[in-house]
Amino acid sequence: MWAAQRRINRWFCTAIHDEGHWRYSKEWWGTIASGGRTVFRSASTKGNGVVSVVSHPSSKPSEEEWQETEKWLERRYREEVGGQGGNGGEGFRVLGYEWRTLRFNDETRQSTVKVMAACPQSEPSSVFLMQQPHCLAVPYVKSMVSLGLASVASCGYDLLQATRGNQPMRILCIGHGGGSLPLFLAKKIPGAIIDIVEIDPLVIHISLHEMGFPAVPVLASSGKCIFPENSIINKMLWSDIKERICLYECDAEKFVLDSSSLYDLIFVDAYDGDDIFPCKLWDRDSPFLNALSDRLHPEHGTVVVNLHSDSDAWSPDPFHTHASESSYIGKIGRAYKDLLAGNGSFRSCFGLGYFVDVPWLCNTTLVVCKGFRTDSMHLSQASVLKTLASKSPVIDILLNLPFSCSEYINRHLTLIY
Repeated sequence: MWAAQRRINRWFCTAIHDEGHWRYSKEWWGTIASGGRTVFRSASTKGNGVVSVVSHPSSKPSEEEWQETEKWLERRYREEVGGQGGNGGEGFRVLGYEWRTLRFNDETRQSTVKVMAACPQSEPSSVFLMQQPHCLAVPYVKSMVSLGLASVASCGYDLLQATRGNQPMRILCIGHGGGSLPLFLAKKIPGAIIDIVEIDPLVIHISLHEMGFPAVPVLASSGKCIFPENSIINKMLWSDIKERICLYECDAEKFVLDSSSLYDLIFVDAYDGDDIFPCKLWDRDSPFLNALSDRLHPEHGTVVVNLHSDSDAWSPDPFHTHASESSYIGKIGRAYKDLLAGNGSFRSCFGLGYFVDVPWLCNTTLVVCKGFRTDSMHLSQASVLKTLASKSPVIDILLNLPFSCSEYINRHLTLIY
């Protein structure tokens, strides 16, 4: 009874505090015609068409809660300036909150983030934006986070030590968008060290200047490292994470071929202006997957891929496309599983690949990992679900998640054999 009551209490807590819950989707899942305004618009030179940012007002948090944020800003400023011999007396005013959606060709939603606008009281014209790192809005991003963390933990990775900052967790994100996923992980996991690869410099510019992403080092395609202005505002907002994130303006294939790093967790979410997942990122004959295999930690390395299930190439039955190896999704899953996880097993440790459907959207999350551990000597859908489900409450507590991983784990899980 106590366990059941705890689950009920947690559900109500989540319902109140998850500002990115689907119940608020009317605020950000709309169009300009539904009340949004365009705050940025420009043509991409990297195949993403017209790139724009559309904003919608946010209903949360309420103005009563803004005062606590203003006090936090003042305290952080005092800490930074005080350490430099200043008087640290600056006050701040929160101007409001918005949802901002990054779009390609006015249709494809590439990222949705919540941003806060604020300014120093002494300089009301010096408005700055801060992306809210605790807030994940679009369900497929929550699915990727939930399944990625549950899977890497099921492979024996010590997530507890990473959340305490006692152990580094190397994460690679291929595809940046507005940066909500890497920012969320960097905030929640003090041990996370995150590399982000984005081919389009315009997308990087937008995330830094229009979507409130931290001013982190950017390694340009020319090879030059562009260090951000080390301003007091940037330090007071992001001192705990800005040194643990690096942005690379680079083609994903070139990056993994040139890199020598090992990653515990890799996220792939890379779509172009035509909303297409590039063939070279999943074709088994391309150099990308073979090189990506070398970048994965050999014992617990885990890859999570966002796939769109509303493509014309998909089977008409969204719940059974995974079973067909001749389907588009089947080919992608099989290529990732064969080249990254392998088929062998040793003492109940398995190379594993599986699909899970995303609630509310036509998306599917693909997960491939090494060394998946179960209590069973034989891999089955039931044993995988049981293992992943056992990690969910632990992850919820360790990361103090505003949502529950279990909501995104038990969604028509299908193994890739």
